[in-house]
Amino acid sequence: MSCEHELNLDFAKVGQAVPEFKMETFDPAEGFFGEVDLGQLRRDGKWVILFFYPADFTFVCPTELADLAEKHQALKDLGAEVISVSTDTKFSHMAWRREEKLLENVQYTMAADPTGEVSRFFDVYDEETGLALRGTFVINPEGVLASSEINFYNVGRNADELVRKLEANVHLRANPNEVCPAKWTPGEKTLTPGEGMVGHVWEALNG
Repeated sequence: MSCEHELNLDFAKVGQAVPEFKMETFDPAEGFFGEVDLGQLRRDGKWVILFFYPADFTFVCPTELADLAEKHQALKDLGAEVISVSTDTKFSHMAWRREEKLLENVQYTMAADPTGEVSRFFDVYDEETGLALRGTFVINPEGVLASSEINFYNVGRNADELVRKLEANVHLRANPNEVCPAKWTPGEKTLTPGEGMVGHVWEALNG
């Protein structure tokens, strides 16, 4: 991995800019090794989803990556580049993708973070095991971290909720004066905060 700006000292924080960095990758769609460049994705106007998981050839992880693969097209349609990340090498990614049947529909980029530098920056690195916790991070096209979620090893994630959160973030980027209430999905009412709404959110949602 190489960095345009060093990923040191501070952790990634929601609402703050993420430094540009690069990681080596395996591209299942093409069958080739390559590199992902966060700076280039930013210049391309992409949302970026970083999906950290503990390790290749494990147990919960392939179920998560298969679930994410089912939602990959929906996330792409929203303008996102999906990148799974673990501390394994790109060679391990390639072998795992080839051997594990649950991964046969995975077409998104699989990035390698063998030094743990990126995992440390996103505060998912476990120093005792050398593995990454289950972290999901959404970075907007301006390079700002819009969403952060970290789970322990033993609980898998739900890609449906990731799609919903990205839908909400895409809507709010286009409508910055609005906010999305709990369980919001496209087409439902949003809220526009103001003095008149204080203590009257029910009326705003049901009026």
